[in-house]
Amino acid sequence: MNCLRLTALLLCWAMSPAALAHFQLIYTPQTALKSGQATPVVLVFTHPFEAGHTMDMTTPQGFYVLSQRGSDATPQKTDLLSYLKPITWTSLTNSGRAFEAALPRQVTRSLGDYVFVLEPSPYLEASEDKYIQQYTKMVMNVGGLPGNWSARVGLPAEILPLDKPYANWTGGIFRGVVLGEGKPVANAEIEVSYLNHAPDLGAKRFTGAAQATAPQDSFANLSILANDRGEFAIGLPKAGWWGICALGVGPRTEHEGKALSQDAVLWVQATDMR
Repeated sequence: MNCLRLTALLLCWAMSPAALAHFQLIYTPQTALKSGQATPVVLVFTHPFEAGHTMDMTTPQGFYVLSQRGSDATPQKTDLLSYLKPITWTSLTNSGRAFEAALPRQVTRSLGDYVFVLEPSPYLEASEDKYIQQYTKMVMNVGGLPGNWSARVGLPAEILPLDKPYANWTGGIFRGVVLGEGKPVANAEIEVSYLNHAPDLGAKRFTGAAQATAPQDSFANLSILANDRGEFAIGLPKAGWWGICALGVGPRTEHEGKALSQDAVLWVQATDMR
């Protein structure tokens, strides 16, 4: 095989859908809690299904939680940036800069919903010569009392859940709406990925054992389109964490002279019925 052909094949592989499926992760082991407790959280920018290349994160522009007890209560914003500590996270292929936070019990001490929000700094993806900025949400509940899980945060790019992200049986359906500047994005391009390797928070790495095997690359990161109202539905065939990423739905398209994709990410946890 000549060098030119080999280079072309490598380029095609690098630009394949599986290779492009970047996901900003907000991870904690459990989102449906019986009572408030100290909560470990890690922020990792990676490829979830493959536990593949982990990108170096820079200091986030914002990291906070919105809590609300009852439908008439005004959400309370708690800034969490001071809890963040930079760490090195190890994937199956490399190590990258990430963050962890040991959140004390008072952060989730009351019953209700807690919407964790990460506003990362733009990341330069050199292989694509563009920036990526993924506004990411993860929702936790304490005690089963519902709150603001379905409320808009007001992010430039956002996925609004139509089902509780923390209360899903394995095999069920999860629905949502893609928003750009608070308005539904018709026919939004969406990637869905399963967190296929369990995070080991103590070792700061993904475990080597895959929970599922993809028969072909297109199964590793699923691609779907929202409808003309920005709505979508996905199945949850396996217990664990599912990442949903709506691509390029934010208003900004340029950063420091290069293209910028402002994406919306929402993490959903599915639980086996026993």
